[in-house]
Amino acid sequence: MAGLADSGSNPDVELLYDINGLARAAPDWFDRVMEFVGEYGLLLAMVVLVLWCWASTRRRGGEDAAVTVAALIWVPLSAAIAVLVNVPIRALVERPRPFYDHDGLEVLISGKEDYSFVSDHATLTMAMGVALFVANRRFGIFGIVLGLLGGFSRVYMGVHYPTDVLGGFALGTAVALLLAPVAAALLTPLTRTIERSPRAGWLVRADVRGPGGDDGAATFDTGSPRAVEDRDRAPDRAA
Repeated sequence: MAGLADSGSNPDVELLYDINGLARAAPDWFDRVMEFVGEYGLLLAMVVLVLWCWASTRRRGGEDAAVTVAALIWVPLSAAIAVLVNVPIRALVERPRPFYDHDGLEVLISGKEDYSFVSDHATLTMAMGVALFVANRRFGIFGIVLGLLGGFSRVYMGVHYPTDVLGGFALGTAVALLLAPVAAALLTPLTRTIERSPRAGWLVRADVRGPGGDDGAATFDTGSPRAVEDRDRAPDRAA
């Protein structure tokens, strides 16, 4: 794989210079913004998107709430597993960062001395985006867009080849999709148990009221004297 970077006529290298050339032409303030966005901002935005989807899911409730929350738990887990899978891949390929082999690149961030293929950022963000799409298509589309922007930013900053990013997209997508059924089988029983809990059920559905709470939410208590009295009066009201 390292040999792909040896020739300046290689499409991978040409695209690297084309995209990174945008950083050279851009004003300094924009490069600083891209540096933050590419290194931290898109990951933070992905976390916010997942939390937003979780809040929307628990507020809406419904019979599928536990299934969706289980899928949302899979989002960060898929990213972690994908990055772990990438560790031996990087060690096997041993592809240097592009700025070691090519002059004239505008490198926006320092300290990147590890191997280049596959991009951890591209792997992580795309795994989260695809896993979020499995949980909720509307939120997942935005997640995948964030993943694509994350990959573009790595090339823009001069720290990855385009093929590093494409490899990260493929790895993140594969982990998120191929292991999703296993994750659902393991996590859904857990979230259903949490959903039935009077103390932790609010993590899955907003209409589950905790002990001593009186927020107007629905309750599953059917054995209290008040509930029995209401049931006894129900035929009279119907008449």
